[in-house]
Amino acid sequence: MTGGRDADREESVRRFGEAVNMTAGEMEKWLDTDESRGAGQSDGSGESVGHASGRRIVELLRTEKADLTDDDVAHMRKVVGYVHRHGKQRPKGDVTDTRWRHSLMNWGHDPEK
Repeated sequence: MTGGRDADREESVRRFGEAVNMTAGEMEKWLDTDESRGAGQSDGSGESVGHASGRRIVELLRTEKADLTDDDVAHMRKVVGYVHRHGKQRPKGDVTDTRWRHSLMNWGHDPEK
């Protein structure tokens, strides 16, 4: 690995840590709810893309940094991008029980925290 690649990887892991503000335990509990399963677009299997991502995020949160694969880091980048893009679309008013918040929570970010 080159120094630049290591730095990019470290930056991606850092940004993921900032974007994902839910713990693995909080996410598991959330992903087991009807609200979680009902948020987001289906990937054709009946499970939303965000819900599947949430399950992957739980695994990533429980993985030691040294054990992360390139594919793991690529998913972390995808999570950061989604959280930043979707976060900018915040609806007006109370977002506590909205699909917008539920979708973000599937990606590991609770905007109410």
